[in-house]
Amino acid sequence: MFRVLFILFLLVPLIEIYFLIKVADVISAGWTIFAVVSTAVIGAGLLRIQGASTLLRAQSSLAKGSLPAMEMMEGFALALSGVLLLTPGFFTDTFGFLLLIPPVRRWLISRQLQNATVVQGSYTSRHSDPTIIEGEVVDSDDEPRLK
Repeated sequence: MFRVLFILFLLVPLIEIYFLIKVADVISAGWTIFAVVSTAVIGAGLLRIQGASTLLRAQSSLAKGSLPAMEMMEGFALALSGVLLLTPGFFTDTFGFLLLIPPVRRWLISRQLQNATVVQGSYTSRHSDPTIIEGEVVDSDDEPRLK
């Protein structure tokens, strides 16, 4: 995992610089800077709208008594989208805008949930020491304490 993150931290800035240089060659440096700032502003506005919509759906799920799991995952995806959109460059903006499209976002989340391994069951202790006794502490003011 560390290796993958290390490679991403090296490759993404290089890809961003490459695209910025190529776009600046075509439309000039001033328009490139304008485009990068514009995508951040437009993305922040869209992010605000999508975030409010997701929050309302989560509150509705809670009011019905169900766990807003999908909405929580969408909130995480929207936060990631915000980070990508605020990072200067066209490469990260592309992925940030993709996460702002609700069907794409939900499809990606459902794919991740299908790939996730869910562990169900009771708590199992990692300790194999036989002197450890699992129990429950009950503190009552009515009972006298031993000294």
